[in-house]
Amino acid sequence: MRLDRQDDIFVLTLDDGENRFNSRFLDDVNRALDEVETSEGPAALVTTGQGKFYSNGLDLEWLGGQRPIDSGRFLDGVDRLFARMLVFPTATAAAINGHGFAAGLMLALAHDFRVMRADRGYVCLPEIDLGVPLRPGMTATIQARLPHRVAHEAIVTGRRYGGTDAEQRGIVDAAVPEAEVLERAMAMVRPLAGKDRATMTALKRGLYVPALEILEKSV
Repeated sequence: MRLDRQDDIFVLTLDDGENRFNSRFLDDVNRALDEVETSEGPAALVTTGQGKFYSNGLDLEWLGGQRPIDSGRFLDGVDRLFARMLVFPTATAAAINGHGFAAGLMLALAHDFRVMRADRGYVCLPEIDLGVPLRPGMTATIQARLPHRVAHEAIVTGRRYGGTDAEQRGIVDAAVPEAEVLERAMAMVRPLAGKDRATMTALKRGLYVPALEILEKSV
């Protein structure tokens, strides 16, 4: 995981293969977010991956090896990460360079904007096929950012959406050629880098009250 600053924009690059969520992943992301939050001057945040994956969701193999109490604490931490992204004090955009599945797509949905490559890669909520129910916080994150009809289709069918389909349904804001994904995401947040951070957070909290009540609650 690497955090770079290009003028007013921080770019967080996830670079660990499938970028699956485990305790190290959460710690590293939160440390990067801490650095952005404590920075001075205008700022915005873009997250992206490398290669075939933006993120393939929870590290289920790792999670299966944890004690139930530790698994619960970890999943609460995932909820808190989604909440943190929903109300992050700077503008945020996910540059979805490849597959974004399950919690990986939910993380992208928690950003203000999403850009996806048009030619290859899918976003998907595959829990119906994995036999894994969504936690309330996960459902709340999806509902907060997607039209109800689209959320229903994505959750109930487990459909994989390519870039064009995802754009048409409002899952992403733009689907562009691979070489343009990161630059388009940066262009979306650049004009917002100078916005007041306290006001940004307050306005976002007002938008997502029902989701935050679930996500920020210790389960």
